[in-house]
Amino acid sequence: MEKKLSHIDESGNATMVDVSLKDASVRQAVASGTVTFPHTVFKSLTDQDFVGKKGSIVQTAVIAGIQGVKKTAELIPLCHQINLSKINVEIVPGEHQFKITCTVKCNEKTGVEMEALTGVSIAALTIYDMCKALSQDIVIGTIQLEQKTGGKHDFQR
Repeated sequence: MEKKLSHIDESGNATMVDVSLKDASVRQAVASGTVTFPHTVFKSLTDQDFVGKKGSIVQTAVIAGIQGVKKTAELIPLCHQINLSKINVEIVPGEHQFKITCTVKCNEKTGVEMEALTGVSIAALTIYDMCKALSQDIVIGTIQLEQKTGGKHDFQR
């Protein structure tokens, strides 16, 4: 069976997928991404316990990621508004970078992949915003889906 884009109708127009006949099920998605810094900048941040002039970089980015998850349907035009049952944004310092992981869970007729990816993206952008005064050589790295469960097909990277 040939795969096709789910958000394009037979006439080539954008459309929201009709999930009205689907059964609700527990669905979960995990996404990840990185924010990498020049060595000297990350050392400076580490020495300051990741607190800048605007406050805690990590805690602010966690809250922003959670807000991003909640606003996904407003930001991505064809996403459904869904009731979320769990959001977890984790930001862990590594070698010259932060690793961001966002886990989102719901009991709905459609999945939460876009919500998890949006959570990571907004957290990464918040880190960039809070640190841009130190360097413009900060790189937001690969943002990707790591796994999803529930619905027709599970996925594991």
